[in-house]
Amino acid sequence: MKTRLCTTLAWVLMTCLSLPAIAQHVNNFQIRRGTNVSHWLSQSVQRGPARRLHIQEDDFARLEELGFDFIRLPIDEVQFWDEEGNKLPEAWQLLTNALNLATRHHLRTIVDLHIIRSHNFNAANAGMKNTLFTSDEAQQKLIDMWYQLSDVLKGYSNDSVAYEFMNEPVADEHEQWNKIIAKVHKALRAREPQRTLVIGSNRWQSTGTFKYLRIPEGDKNIVLSFHYYDPMPLTHYGAGWTPIGKYRGRLHYPGQLISQADYDAAPENLRPELERYLSQWDRERICQDFRDAIDVAQRYGLQLFCGEWGVLESVNRDTAYRWTEDMLSIFREFNIAWATWCYDADFGFWDQRRHTFKDKPLVELLMNE
Repeated sequence: MKTRLCTTLAWVLMTCLSLPAIAQHVNNFQIRRGTNVSHWLSQSVQRGPARRLHIQEDDFARLEELGFDFIRLPIDEVQFWDEEGNKLPEAWQLLTNALNLATRHHLRTIVDLHIIRSHNFNAANAGMKNTLFTSDEAQQKLIDMWYQLSDVLKGYSNDSVAYEFMNEPVADEHEQWNKIIAKVHKALRAREPQRTLVIGSNRWQSTGTFKYLRIPEGDKNIVLSFHYYDPMPLTHYGAGWTPIGKYRGRLHYPGQLISQADYDAAPENLRPELERYLSQWDRERICQDFRDAIDVAQRYGLQLFCGEWGVLESVNRDTAYRWTEDMLSIFREFNIAWATWCYDADFGFWDQRRHTFKDKPLVELLMNE
């Protein structure tokens, strides 16, 4: 009896000791070039037939044919749950159908929880207050949403579907975001020990905050994410939702983006927004901005991913292409995966209403990188 008990305890001990080794298995969630299928299940008021018809199988087939290997799929809480927390069935059906179509067309998918009721990356302009970072209840609700998403999505291969559990955190203190990372990571790992998780940095996933990011130790199924739209007067020229978009002067890229003369001619209330763009902007400047993110990813041996980058369609095309070429060359040099913002909205290359390319040269530039 004593021998049998010892044998049993030894077996249990060996089993427990072997569990971390299972978690260390690295998925084959390999990504290189993708795009955001945005303004469909996120940031859209379309419902019913308009939403169902907005993205179809031909869109996934087109992305495969062009040479993309993955999509980032933003989703919003308001589309998937009502205010009482009840599921809204049609959005869930569209999500699973999208994952099935992506798989059929050899596209991996990052499911990105983009906007939730307790957090909006654009809260100031949306007239709301982010409560996520100071409310235990809101944090538990975030975890509960991912429990429900996991219940539906866990059947998809770890090699084909990844979870980005929140988009562009905007915490007043970096440690507030780090604590949420730890909470959600622990909760999801209890449910899905192998799923690839995409984790971004604080303050709109900027590269400058990577040095404050605390990454769960020993987990190799993590992709580190940043977003990049600098210089903003270039990428957001004419954008109506941000003060920088009100600038209508000349731009020089590469070079001193805004000349002193153009700065002096700008409206006085706009000059504080423009001051940092009096400096030189070129490939080397972008490389410097990326440095912290590259260093952190290399230190942890994790894939680095630029989850959003792009140029508004109102931007001069020659200027836009020069910036895009520099971005692509840096991605190549440092093995950074990327997803353009976006497929078919105002930063996109496809016109969904006319069913044609609105910027074919941009697509050719992206696919020839």
